[in-house]
Amino acid sequence: MPNLFAPERVIVQGITGTHGSFHTREMLTYGTQIIAGTSPNKAGTKVHGVPVYKTIADIQTEQGSVDASIIFAPAPFAKAAIMEAIDADIPLILCITEGIPVHDMLAVKKRLATSTSQLIGPNCPGIITPGHAKLGIIPATITSPGSVAIVSRSGTLTYEAVAGLTAAGIGQKNIVGIGGDTIKGMSFVDCLQQFEADADVSAIVLIGEIGGKDELRAAEYIAAHGTKPVVAYIAGQYAPPNVQLGHAGAILGSEQESASAKSTALSQAGATVVESVTAIASTLQHHLKKEQS
Repeated sequence: MPNLFAPERVIVQGITGTHGSFHTREMLTYGTQIIAGTSPNKAGTKVHGVPVYKTIADIQTEQGSVDASIIFAPAPFAKAAIMEAIDADIPLILCITEGIPVHDMLAVKKRLATSTSQLIGPNCPGIITPGHAKLGIIPATITSPGSVAIVSRSGTLTYEAVAGLTAAGIGQKNIVGIGGDTIKGMSFVDCLQQFEADADVSAIVLIGEIGGKDELRAAEYIAAHGTKPVVAYIAGQYAPPNVQLGHAGAILGSEQESASAKSTALSQAGATVVESVTAIASTLQHHLKKEQS
């Protein structure tokens, strides 16, 4: 399986907006190879030296293949931007935009099902491969290269976990924020499959939260196919029923969707479940030392 999280030729949709421009500069500074951007009304200009085109098709005609697109388009235009990237057969699409209507994402999911593209997000921080490329808004300063892969629904908890790992001297191979919306692209299982296929990944951190059943499916996958140590944390241990906590998808609708039920399922599947984000690093240190001995 090719490493989906290591694209070489990247574009930014919505590159001329405030967020698109700012984060394009940050990504370029980190070393991400951004070959072009799109902005329907500003084609022919440049942003931090990156040429701007009207459409992805124009980029492909002039510059060739595109491995990944990062979308900063405002919510009313995000559906069209994702659809354009899907129609252009871009392998990896990352949508940072938040506030996209559910019915828009339902249409996107239907189109994705018959495409060759994978979507991360929306409402996500993107991904970063420390020392290689930053695709999105994850702060590079808290990361360090290594062999631990992280997948999370929560951007803030991702940052806290990564900072803790780096402080403990544990480097990361891939950090993936899949977003917390109810309807989204790649799931925990999709990411776990990528991590399992990557020989350079030695251990996995999974950060979930209340709402939905994605973590339960992850537990089933780990039980059936997991070969690498997994440390998991589920946020929302004391969440009241039917109250949204932050993310649109973080609503405790049934006992199955509770932090307790998800923690139990992951533990029974073989993952080590911790009770706080701050415990991830020390627990992982123990696992890695055990693997090396």
